[in-house]
Amino acid sequence: MKEPFLYKITRPIITIFFTIFFHPHIIGKENIPKEGKIILAGNHTNILDCLLLISSTKRTVHFLAKHELLKPPFGFIFKNMGIIPVNRQAKQNKKAYNEAIKYLEDEKVIGIFPESTINRTKTEITIPFKKGAIKMAYQTHSKIIPFSITGKYNILKKGITIVFEKPYTVKTNNDLQETDKLREKINTMIIERR
Repeated sequence: MKEPFLYKITRPIITIFFTIFFHPHIIGKENIPKEGKIILAGNHTNILDCLLLISSTKRTVHFLAKHELLKPPFGFIFKNMGIIPVNRQAKQNKKAYNEAIKYLEDEKVIGIFPESTINRTKTEITIPFKKGAIKMAYQTHSKIIPFSITGKYNILKKGITIVFEKPYTVKTNNDLQETDKLREKINTMIIERR
């Protein structure tokens, strides 16, 4: 599968933009392997989270994102950034799931926010996770790299931090148990950054 051309062009620009305007603190990016199938899974705090992830690794990250992003006027841009559209109103998203599986089988990187929406609650922990990341990891034998985003996107000030944990393998097909395990890992990472 070809890498999206627009992603290749804009990734360096996004990285420079983030470095200048948000001074992100990136911890553990060495935990992202230079090749091989990987699922990046973490909490969702802001619309800018995807750009933060893009600026954190030189690998192309194929995000599962709401299908509304493919509508005009910016649909062309998002389509050529390699996103996988998800209908959040549907009970099942087989098309999106199968597309993500194809990327993983082609040794690519999937980016997913298991909360499936921006967490707008006042709590520091995540809202309940969907099971997609775990199901994909188990089916394709892909490793998951949990990440946590903490702090605020303060323009021209330090404030936002992203931490990447070491990759781990999903060992059972117990979706519920493994999803709770992933959520617990990420919540622990968030709490440790207080």
